[in-house]
Amino acid sequence: MLSISLGPLALPVLPMVLMLSVWSAATLARRLSPKEFGQSAENMVWSAAALGLIAARLAHVLRYADAYFVTPWALVDVRDGGWHAAAGWAVAALWLVWCGWRQPMIRRALGMAALGAGLIWMAGLAMVWLADGKPAHQSAPDVMLTEFNGARMLSLPQLIAGKPTVVNLWATWCGPCRAEMPTLAAAQQNTPDVAFVFVNQGEPPAKVAAYLQRSGLTLTNVWLDPASQLGPASGSRGLPTTLFFDATGKRVDAHFGMLNAAALQVQLERLRGR
Repeated sequence: MLSISLGPLALPVLPMVLMLSVWSAATLARRLSPKEFGQSAENMVWSAAALGLIAARLAHVLRYADAYFVTPWALVDVRDGGWHAAAGWAVAALWLVWCGWRQPMIRRALGMAALGAGLIWMAGLAMVWLADGKPAHQSAPDVMLTEFNGARMLSLPQLIAGKPTVVNLWATWCGPCRAEMPTLAAAQQNTPDVAFVFVNQGEPPAKVAAYLQRSGLTLTNVWLDPASQLGPASGSRGLPTTLFFDATGKRVDAHFGMLNAAALQVQLERLRGR
């Protein structure tokens, strides 16, 4: 499960689970501490969360430095979902240990807060796994797609056909979809060893054609999903959604939201097994 719908909004699931776990931990720390230390304990939890997020981002960026340093602005574009979770949790835990060592009166409260955050996070991961009903490396959904400007109908597994594949779900009304499309179009031209499939969600061919002509984008492998079935079948209720499949048709990653060039390069390196 990548996202859920709340009315007209689609929200990413795991960031929401993380926010809930941190808020719960902060509340526990305040309530379990002696009254005079409650606000201080809560602030320590929020500080731990901030330091953990910074560490998780820096660890990811340094791991893929070649991709991010080409476009330095991407360092702060956290919409790309680039985080090193283990580094973030480790730094947050070390900060709480240090705070507890300095102030023994709130040591137990901080420990319970950390335990609560960890349990909520693990429960959220389990919820996502159960909602998908499959392991993370699931097969491509068997959704039938219609070729743009063509008469063929093929399933997504047939389109992948033995080649690492990036599948982008988009629509002309979606602002982030339009913003990321030039990056994806350039990658399609420059990465012949990876297939790119652009699946429009629920729009008629004439509207898609008008957008492509107006934007000046040169895209190949554009397909239509008239009933918008691929998103829900992939666990996402919003756009843009990008799915990454290996040559066997197994999903190796997915991203809800806009991709920048650095994040896309990281995903392409993973697909190639580097």
